[in-house]
Amino acid sequence: MLETNLTNHFLIAMPMLEDPNFFHTLTYICSHDEQGAMGIVINRPMEVELSDVLAHMDITASDFSAGILPIYQGGPVQPERGFVIHTPVGHWDAMMQTGSLGITTSRDILVALANGEGPEKTLIALGYAGWGSGQLEREMADNTWLSTLADEHILFDTPAEQRWQAAASKLGVDLNLLSTQAGHG
Repeated sequence: MLETNLTNHFLIAMPMLEDPNFFHTLTYICSHDEQGAMGIVINRPMEVELSDVLAHMDITASDFSAGILPIYQGGPVQPERGFVIHTPVGHWDAMMQTGSLGITTSRDILVALANGEGPEKTLIALGYAGWGSGQLEREMADNTWLSTLADEHILFDTPAEQRWQAAASKLGVDLNLLSTQAGHG
């Protein structure tokens, strides 16, 4: 039984987390239930833009400003699979809703973005992070992560390199002051 459901929360990697997939990451949790959790890392822009993805998918863009949208490294699982976190939610072919946000994986949202008809705010990622049943709960108990309710301003408006610290600041935590060494007396 889940003590806390972390859907629509941020996971803030603790400074001592050295796994290269999650070092200094901020992850948006899309779903969390008894079977496990799924999240998308939102502070690791890749050297890829939406125009690259559109070209790969043979989608012609009429709104060329959409082509410069950054693509994020969403996590180590299925790195070829795309996810669009967006608001407003709207109606898309393959979408799940968490709070006021939609997470869409279907081609129709990319076509809409390419034509200047997509959601007002978007974050596009390739891949995701996944946790098996009870795994995230164990990692939380081991102080691997801090969590806080997701914040659309951090998600969409804060520069990627500032998101990790901005989310921790919501909790009153300065990650720069946390030691990366365990204390043993």
